[in-house]
Amino acid sequence: MAEAVQALVIGGGPAGLMAAEELAHAGARVVVAEAKPTLARKFLMAGKSGLNITKAEAEGPFLAAYDAPWLAPMLTEFGPGAVADWCRALGQEVFTGTSGRVFPVAMKGSPLLRAWLARLQRQGVESRTRWRWVGWGDGGFAFETPEGRRVLAPQVTVLALGGASWARLGSDAAWVPWLAARGVEVAPFKPANMGFSVAWSAAMARHFGQAVKGAELRAGAQKVRGEFVISARGLEGGGIYAVSRALREGAGLVLDLMPDVPSDALMARIGRLKPKESLGNRLRKLGLGPGAVALVLEFGRGLPLAQAIKALPVPLQGPRPMDEAISTAGGVTRAALTEGLALRALTDVFACGEMLDWEAPTGGYLLTACFATGRWAGRSAAARLQSGKS
Repeated sequence: MAEAVQALVIGGGPAGLMAAEELAHAGARVVVAEAKPTLARKFLMAGKSGLNITKAEAEGPFLAAYDAPWLAPMLTEFGPGAVADWCRALGQEVFTGTSGRVFPVAMKGSPLLRAWLARLQRQGVESRTRWRWVGWGDGGFAFETPEGRRVLAPQVTVLALGGASWARLGSDAAWVPWLAARGVEVAPFKPANMGFSVAWSAAMARHFGQAVKGAELRAGAQKVRGEFVISARGLEGGGIYAVSRALREGAGLVLDLMPDVPSDALMARIGRLKPKESLGNRLRKLGLGPGAVALVLEFGRGLPLAQAIKALPVPLQGPRPMDEAISTAGGVTRAALTEGLALRALTDVFACGEMLDWEAPTGGYLLTACFATGRWAGRSAAARLQSGKS
């Protein structure tokens, strides 16, 4: 027999928790069902190397980082300034780095999450972990739980099920066929903010793990300055992620390994080198680091030296597997949603977070959109409870 609940949130990541908070703030009795043993596992993993919570920049450039203009009202209402204030309200002061990235002073995500969960508990939000949604049945949402199969019959539901990467942390896209069978349009998932495979020669093995800093990466018309890492699997890191969409869509990767040195100045420097020296020695004398030298030796032989440094083509074998990606593109389409993020095909069901069809780079944009869409969906679900409209 189905258990009646007032408001159900499926997925205990940042989008789902924000939706739960908005519903609770409006006076709803909220149950959060999470498949994993603990809440917000991907959020905590993202914070291990420093939780980049948002990006402090003007509204225009901030919104332009997203490929989905329809997110603008949500991101305007709960943008970088609001995210920073929200952190402070939880007792977590933030600071802005030189690149505009915003971090909690504590750096890790765990203090912020503990404070947030404590506030949710005070608001009466009930969390049920190890509750894995397995579709519909017996008049409600069916779950596999430690106590066996359970069914919940909510008045309103917010789905915050994540995308299709990092399945071990809960984002496995198992929900796609269930929604598609109910008439919800879901765009195919693609990896985003991911590394790319490279067929290295054996000589590159000793360079795995080395970072290449200060390069300019070109992918079609896009140019970014950034750092990336040479790994056994290929190339990864922030610089690669920043151009990953263009690379995924077929653009070639070209590196300028000395972007601060004009071509004519580089040619003059090359002219002063001893021509009989090895290529490796000449590259080092020009000021290239070990990783950059290795890349030129790998892919630049046969090219004029200046071209090998300023316009080095790097052959890629395609994106790394989607489950390795930081985020994904694709998901529930804009056409499948109302302005309030309700699913047009399912009465009283809302969706938010990475399960929606939008894409953005790393650097605080991903988390901000999860917070903003979760908040928007939670408020819309609360309004539905109060008035019967989304």
